[in-house]
Amino acid sequence: MENKNDLFNKTPKGRKPKMFRFNLYWMYGLIFIMLVALYMTNDSSGTKELGWTEFQKLAQENVFDKMTVYNKKNLVEATVKSGKTEQVFGNMDVSKIGVSPKVYVMIPSADKFSDFYDKAVLDNHIDTQVRFEEGDDAIWSFLVSFGPIILLIGVWMFLMRRMSGGTGAGPGGVFSVGKAKAQLFDKDNDRKVTFKDVAGLAEAKQEVEEIVSFLKNPGKYTELGGKIPKGALLVGPPGTGKTLLAKAVAGEANVPFFSLSGSDFVEMFVGVGASRVRDLFRQAKEKSPCIVFIDEIDAVGRARGKNANMNSNDERENTLNQLLTEMDGFGSNSGVIILAATNRADILDKALLRAGRFDRQVHVELPDLNERKEIFGVHLRPIKIDESVDAEFLARQTPGFSGADIANVCNEAALIAARNGKKFVQKEDFMNAVDRIVGGLEKRSKITTEEERKSIATHEAGHATLSWLLEHANPLVKVTIVPRGKALGAAWYLPEERQITTREQLQDEMCATLGGRAAEELFLGKISTGASNDLERVTKQAYAMVVYFGMSDKLPNLNYYDSTGQDWGFTKPYSEETAKLIDIEVQKIISEQYERAKRILSENKEGHNQLAQVLLDREVIYSEDVEHIFGKRAWISRSQEILALQEKANGKNKQKSTDEESTGETTITTTTVSPADENKKEVSSDANQTEKIA
Repeated sequence: MENKNDLFNKTPKGRKPKMFRFNLYWMYGLIFIMLVALYMTNDSSGTKELGWTEFQKLAQENVFDKMTVYNKKNLVEATVKSGKTEQVFGNMDVSKIGVSPKVYVMIPSADKFSDFYDKAVLDNHIDTQVRFEEGDDAIWSFLVSFGPIILLIGVWMFLMRRMSGGTGAGPGGVFSVGKAKAQLFDKDNDRKVTFKDVAGLAEAKQEVEEIVSFLKNPGKYTELGGKIPKGALLVGPPGTGKTLLAKAVAGEANVPFFSLSGSDFVEMFVGVGASRVRDLFRQAKEKSPCIVFIDEIDAVGRARGKNANMNSNDERENTLNQLLTEMDGFGSNSGVIILAATNRADILDKALLRAGRFDRQVHVELPDLNERKEIFGVHLRPIKIDESVDAEFLARQTPGFSGADIANVCNEAALIAARNGKKFVQKEDFMNAVDRIVGGLEKRSKITTEEERKSIATHEAGHATLSWLLEHANPLVKVTIVPRGKALGAAWYLPEERQITTREQLQDEMCATLGGRAAEELFLGKISTGASNDLERVTKQAYAMVVYFGMSDKLPNLNYYDSTGQDWGFTKPYSEETAKLIDIEVQKIISEQYERAKRILSENKEGHNQLAQVLLDREVIYSEDVEHIFGKRAWISRSQEILALQEKANGKNKQKSTDEESTGETTITTTTVSPADENKKEVSSDANQTEKIA
């Protein structure tokens, strides 16, 4: 049986015992205390040494306030009374005398001093207080005199040892700031990540397979005179798996992997960034062949000279210059390959992207339907699910979701199921998780009046009606007037995953977006602030049509946007007359679509009112409810065509091809799903809130 004391002294497995950790603020506090102690112990008052005869004379004149007799030293320390200093110090400067001047006198012995004091009290009636002490120890006197100085020297030596990397020196030492902060994933000590752990990204994995092949067998390329690219830049939206793909490359190649962020090069000290770059490449050459991965390289790779300031020596530019030099400095066959990731490749310096440096760009895009299915398969492995959960079904409900979004959906579904006390995560939990991520948490406790509910229902019914009747509008999935997040009501749509967008498609989308405001004016006779979000989206879209896409009648085929951001320094490359013309064209486009929305709603007044009443009664409606009122849509969406082509390419049997419920869009409309997309996930909100939730 174990000793009871041992049970308390055990350290949990896998957890290191807590150790004393030095904090620099403690040093500041200690120095402050020492300074206060020096101030308290330092007496700047004047002192004077007297002879025994002169001391006797002054003592009989009652000049001293108190006297201390040190028996061992035969020494008397006497404090002069206030107002009696002239008798002792003469005409000495008052600032030098101080507030409590003292005199010292060597006496023959303590007994003789006692006899003298008793006689002076009787004859002269002095009132001086006398105290007898044995006297200070020599060691204590030394410590009092020189202790603070010794302590300061000791503290200084301790700090210098830490800064120079001596005992207890950590990675934050002042003299080690120039060292690279790269985290090394060694091939022998760390768990490997391979391409099997990366779902989707088929094209991106093909791009980096050549890098893996070179690291495994470099002679295959060098014997023929080939040169492997020195650097590859992974470009894509956030959450698409750029970092994971870089780790998989290192795992497949079975080589050391240095990982650090672009911000790790940035420091408050001048020259530290360049020093860290040099140290990083030195370590990489020692571990060659290896991979160096720099995440968020735009922190140091931003184009130079764009933000002119008063500083002639920009630390970030020095770091970038050193990085450019190092990438050209080592040989092409040294076995060191640089991988970097960013989602803002357009702001990187051109010198960084030229041939010989990051001359290969690997685009990591948002996953399509089949890739989303693979990603769901990876994230569903650790989750306890029942037979109702289908990865393909979930993939169709999440168009435009990134890998990080899908991971968030799976985690949120597990939390919802656990909150409801379930033993397995079901399909309903995933649907609620998508709704929760896209629209926010339901707030049924928010109080709305009957008039407000009617206004919200009319507004959302206007969106739903136009999205169903317009050919190029995004298909409706779900409409609710239950407050969710910051919105009083919301409508979910299934956006088509287009590669290009035509003018007619933009106009239909604008018309459907204006349907809420048009319905309020047409059927309620008044408008509200609930459409501010819709108006913001429409205004931005109209300006984009005129200024960027050249889709206006009076300013056709013109684009005033500089995608590089490097060619010109001004922000408005057109005259004031052109600016007025742009405003006129934008107003014209919006007015045309608003009148079009009112016209379509007037022609379908009965159906709109019926849909608004269903919303008031049930608070939530789905696409089948709209189909029951207006009939089936007359157009087959592009998403249905893409799904059909994908199924055909994968060798799937297209059963019930005429039944719309077997294809992606109609499947979504029969469920309680809220699809979302970083670029395409749309939520038409009824309040003055955002319309796109990333």
